[in-house]
Amino acid sequence: MKKEIIISGFGGQGVLSMGKILAYSGLMDDKEVTWMPAYGPEQRGGTANVTVIVSDEKISSPILSKFDIAIVLNQPSLEKFEPKLKPGGILIYDAYGIINPPTRKDITVYRIDAMDKAAEMKNAKVFNMIVLGGLLKVAPVVSTNGVEKALYKTLPERHHAMIPLNMQAIEEGGKIIEKQ
Repeated sequence: MKKEIIISGFGGQGVLSMGKILAYSGLMDDKEVTWMPAYGPEQRGGTANVTVIVSDEKISSPILSKFDIAIVLNQPSLEKFEPKLKPGGILIYDAYGIINPPTRKDITVYRIDAMDKAAEMKNAKVFNMIVLGGLLKVAPVVSTNGVEKALYKTLPERHHAMIPLNMQAIEEGGKIIEKQ
């Protein structure tokens, strides 16, 4: 198994954190991983993205031009990365940031209303974990046990009390993702 994943959205949506947690989860599951963030002024509201590769075998290069899975959380990300999905790939999007939905017919498209679910859970900070839960439902590249271990590794100790809420958000994401 080897999955090449791009996660992209506005700075502040937890895109880079989601990628880091996904990569650490792969490590916790004894997988080979790469994590390559791309940002600059994006941290202040521009578009940020991160490439994550999770594999059972050695990874030759973290540089990719085509992806198996794209998670896009805003319109500029959809426009940039929908064409870069391999035929048969998976595209996951949150409708909140998308005006013109995906159009390709040779990929599987999933919609996740993570922003709405985060509001329902009364915590905007779990948005990215809801999206991650959706990903793990349709493409279980890492285990939820690995994610929980990764959260303890990546989050500062002062935020460890939030881990049960994060795990609940992952579960909720798996429930609300819908094939389009």
